Amino acid sequence: MARKATRKTDRWKSKEWYQIVAPEMFGRVALGETFADAPEKLIGRKINVTVGEITNDFSKQNVKLRFKISDVSGDTANTKFVGHQLANDYVGSLIKRQTSRIDVNLEVYTKDGYRLRIKPTCFTTHRAKTSQIVAIREKAEELVRDRAKKLDFEKLIEEVIQGKLSAKVYRSVKNVYPLRRVEILKTEITRAPSVQ
Repeated sequence: MARKATRKTDRWKSKEWYQIVAPEMFGRVALGETFADAPEKLIGRKINVTVGEITNDFSKQNVKLRFKISDVSGDTANTKFVGHQLANDYVGSLIKRQTSRIDVNLEVYTKDGYRLRIKPTCFTTHRAKTSQIVAIREKAEELVRDRAKKLDFEKLIEEVIQGKLSAKVYRSVKNVYPLRRVEILKTEITRAPSVQ
C-alpha cells in the first residue's frame, strides 16, 4: 500500500506548472495555469474563459471565448483563438412569447483567408410573418458576409466580441421589421490560411 502511494507522489512531483496565455489579439493576458509531466501533452488542450474574466468587466460574463493550446515555450503555454459562444441561459432570457427568433447560420471568408462559421440571431418585437423572416435572414446574411470580406480575421472577431457587428446587423435589418435585439450567438474557425 505504501509503495502505491509513493508511486502516485512521484508522478505528481514529475509534473510542472505552465501558465496559459491568450494570443496577441487578446493582449497575451494570462488565462490560467495547468500542469503536465511533458509540455507536448498540453498541445491541443482547450480552455474556455469569459470576456469578463479577461477584462475584469463582469457585465461581459455572457460571452465565452474558446482557446486551444498551440505550442509551449519554457513554462508558457501559448494559445490560438478557436471561437466564441454566448451562454445558454443568457440566450434563453432573450426569448419572449409572441415574438420571433430568426437564426442565421453561415460560413464566411475574411479578407486574410480565414473561413469561419458564424451564427447571428435576430429577436423581433412581435411575431413576424414568414416573408418578413426570410427578408430579415437575407439582409443579416448579406451584411455579415460583406463585413467579413472587408475585414481581416482579428478585426472581425473584435467587432463580434465588442458587439459592433450585431449593432450593424440591427441597424440594417430594423427597416424590414422592428427588432428587439441582435446577437452573434457563436463563431467557430473552420479553416485558417496556411502559413507561407
